[in-house]
Amino acid sequence: MTNDDRPVLVVTNLDDPTADIVITELHDRGVPVVRFDSGDFPATLSCSASIGDTNRWRGSVQTPSRRADLGAVRSMYYRRPSGFAFPYLDRQEERFAIAHARYGLGGILTSLPGCLYVNHPNRIGDAEYKPAGLATAVAAGFTLPPTLITNVPDDARAFIEEHGPAIFKPISVPLYLVDGKAQTVPVTEVTTDEIDDAVAGTMHLFQKCVDKVADVRVTVIGEQVFAVRIDSGLLDWRTDYGTHTYTPVTPPPEVEHAMRAYLKHFGLVFGAFDFALTDSGEWVFIECNPSGQWAWMEPPTGLPMTAALADLLEGGLRGQ
Repeated sequence: MTNDDRPVLVVTNLDDPTADIVITELHDRGVPVVRFDSGDFPATLSCSASIGDTNRWRGSVQTPSRRADLGAVRSMYYRRPSGFAFPYLDRQEERFAIAHARYGLGGILTSLPGCLYVNHPNRIGDAEYKPAGLATAVAAGFTLPPTLITNVPDDARAFIEEHGPAIFKPISVPLYLVDGKAQTVPVTEVTTDEIDDAVAGTMHLFQKCVDKVADVRVTVIGEQVFAVRIDSGLLDWRTDYGTHTYTPVTPPPEVEHAMRAYLKHFGLVFGAFDFALTDSGEWVFIECNPSGQWAWMEPPTGLPMTAALADLLEGGLRGQ
């Protein structure tokens, strides 16, 4: 099999416009693509793999319309697959089946020979721990706002009194539905009188509110860096995309160096970084999403992010 015949795996849920754009670009280039949602296992997804008589996994993963040879995958675009579910089983049997699906199918998909991962699922999992991301950001040289993660109400009040105005933001955002529709959990300002004993129920993240003039989203795709200034006038620009003005910008050298160090630490080849831009021109690190969105910024800016990602996936591990 030649490198031209090796497929790209795209692992994501059915409703993923970003993946759709990348797949279209790959198709236009004649690059074979096999797309599936690992959450469709075992209903419409099957896998069989062997090892021992060879030094690498041999077998295939198959959908109703596509089949991929596990030893021939050039790259994997791991986006946002749904979770495993076996609702027809009782709770104990479902836990057993989910564990076997995760460590069986999931384990095979994370150990494919000669495959470039964008990003590797295990590395995504590591990077999604926000405390680990903040600690790595400090070590990489970013400027961070003072941050507290706690379930102690008195400590939360003391932090807000010292650093206010302060914000509350989610540490992690699982699927949050309102009337059946996925919702964004917004960043909100918080005052000491809003802190009650409910804070003790789980961990919460509080942060000093940055006095910003704009936001910046930087999408790093392999060796390429695409930075966009977002002017919205909002505390959380994700709450109303209709207010935005987008302007391509160039990150300061020290910021780009820190981004490279951050990605290297987690073993990522893709990262969507968010910064708050102050009046003095300082770039304050907010977070890095290893599976972040980027496609909506391409039309208003003309930045060739789709092509950059397709280049990365098409090339695989230097054509191995």
